[in-house]
Amino acid sequence: MALQNIGASNSDDAFYRYKMPRMITKIEGRGNGIKTNVVNMVDIAKALARPPSYTTKYFGCELGAQSKFDEKTGVSLVNGAHDTAKLAGLLENFIKKYVQCYGCGNPETEIIITKTQMITMKCTACGFLSDVDMRDKLTTFILKNPPEQKKGSKDKKAMRRAEKERLKEGEAADEELKKIKKEVKKKGTAPSKEVGSKVSSTKKKASGSDEDRSSPVASQKDENEVAEEDDDDVQWQTDTSLEAARQRIQEQLSAVTAEMVMLSTNELEEKEKQAKNGLKNGSPKPEETSENLATGNGKAGLSKHEMLVSEIKDNLKKVSTLQQIQSFVVSLVGSPQEIMNALFEALFEGIGKGFAKEVAQKDEFLAVAIQEVGTEMMLLRAIEVYCGKSNPDVVKEVGLVLKALYDGDVLQEESIVAWYEDGLEGRNKDSQIWRNVKPFIEWLQSAESEEED
Repeated sequence: MALQNIGASNSDDAFYRYKMPRMITKIEGRGNGIKTNVVNMVDIAKALARPPSYTTKYFGCELGAQSKFDEKTGVSLVNGAHDTAKLAGLLENFIKKYVQCYGCGNPETEIIITKTQMITMKCTACGFLSDVDMRDKLTTFILKNPPEQKKGSKDKKAMRRAEKERLKEGEAADEELKKIKKEVKKKGTAPSKEVGSKVSSTKKKASGSDEDRSSPVASQKDENEVAEEDDDDVQWQTDTSLEAARQRIQEQLSAVTAEMVMLSTNELEEKEKQAKNGLKNGSPKPEETSENLATGNGKAGLSKHEMLVSEIKDNLKKVSTLQQIQSFVVSLVGSPQEIMNALFEALFEGIGKGFAKEVAQKDEFLAVAIQEVGTEMMLLRAIEVYCGKSNPDVVKEVGLVLKALYDGDVLQEESIVAWYEDGLEGRNKDSQIWRNVKPFIEWLQSAESEEED
């Protein structure tokens, strides 16, 4: 996933540790219902440690348009068609006002709403308190929808109080012990059982108070157990033999960890058996990794391209989010053009009629592929290769496919025209593809000339 530094002033710092994902937008709808969808708004807000509803509302306030963030689906929509660069500029203004510390500039701040309904940002790095300009429109939204406070502050205070009380009781117990020792020294006799019982009782009171605060279970001991603890004749000692140590380890291990240990030992035994069998039968077989698939050393009878297509198909069933798609595309082994060809074939293999509709539904996959591993020209060549292998129904809809990708901002006009002109001058200049694409190219050029007039 492509990352960038938080804050425009830190864009040139290659070692800056505060990063966020680059914004990905998508224009949806037509006419009055056109909207801009910020696809990865949840990831951006998470990197900024702010609710995604704040950034979405800020876009609406600055653009003078309605904005909405759906908490259930995580979809961020702003009415109207807006460029990614424009929204990215507004996001930089949001970062300066509501994320970065006014003192040190670091984005390690927390929004705090005071009792007088004023918004401040406390920096956890330098401790500076930044006063937010309350004239901004977003401040009213923040006051109505305050950020969730971090849990654990009350628990920390209770722990500190319990620790202070424990220390006081411990000091009191130590003073009582010192007094008893002084009395024994004055008498010049050995401590009797009564003195020993007093010492043990004071120790047990101090330890009992700690146990009462730490766990309520300890206070519910049986009277028999307490009587056994009060016995002074009991000698406490630990068996340090090997068998006793093993027994203690087995008692401490839970059922889950014991099962995991057994599984790991069984796997090691199986691997050793396989290695022995492989040495007996000859050299061991290499595992079918992605590198072996890419070099053609995987399953017999399949080419490098076919193995790459099958690998993409298997992984596309597992991925669901754009982040997973990005990381998966980057992990593929092969040249950018090979990856683009295999990805396009894996997405649309076996499709006849309705080819353009399928491409329009999966344009996000192709946009991610262009962003991570290739260019628009590589995607156009992948379409050309796929149409050369497919049935005539697919070739008939090539113009509609380019129109869908053009409307979805996946392909630009310059790339499409350059690809068309190269195709007419190339080897396959008599292909049916160029005849079906020609009306769409003429429409693009006529629309451009009308805009110039």
